[in-house]
Amino acid sequence: MPPASSPASRDLRRSIPGTALFDGDLAMRGLALNAMCFSFNDAANRAAFVADEDGYCRKYGLTEVQRAAVAARDVPAMLAAGGNVYYLAKLAGILGLNVQDLGALQTGRSVADFKAMLIAARAGVDPELGGLHLGGRLAADCQRESV
Repeated sequence: MPPASSPASRDLRRSIPGTALFDGDLAMRGLALNAMCFSFNDAANRAAFVADEDGYCRKYGLTEVQRAAVAARDVPAMLAAGGNVYYLAKLAGILGLNVQDLGALQTGRSVADFKAMLIAARAGVDPELGGLHLGGRLAADCQRESV
């Protein structure tokens, strides 16, 4: 494995299928979108957005791609355009979505399938190891060793 700071390591982190690494480049691209979402901490700003979505997006300088993603309620496109899921959660609340809805959208699953995946993943977590997820094969190996 290359050192964590090497270009090869950064390339590996960027190659996780279906995952946009929220790095400096993506953060800069999403600055306007994330600033807008942060503004939703104020109820008056949430009301202003609901009253005139496109105008509110333009006020914050969202790109055409970002505005289209917001209008389409396309969370994966917002993430790809630099949206940070923690800030997008503010927008999701206005749209009537919760964190599990966002997770389902990010993984291309139904909400029910996403919840089932979370429950299944919990079986591989070892609380004695500080909640580390062991993964399928490693979890089975640990169970055999403890018998």
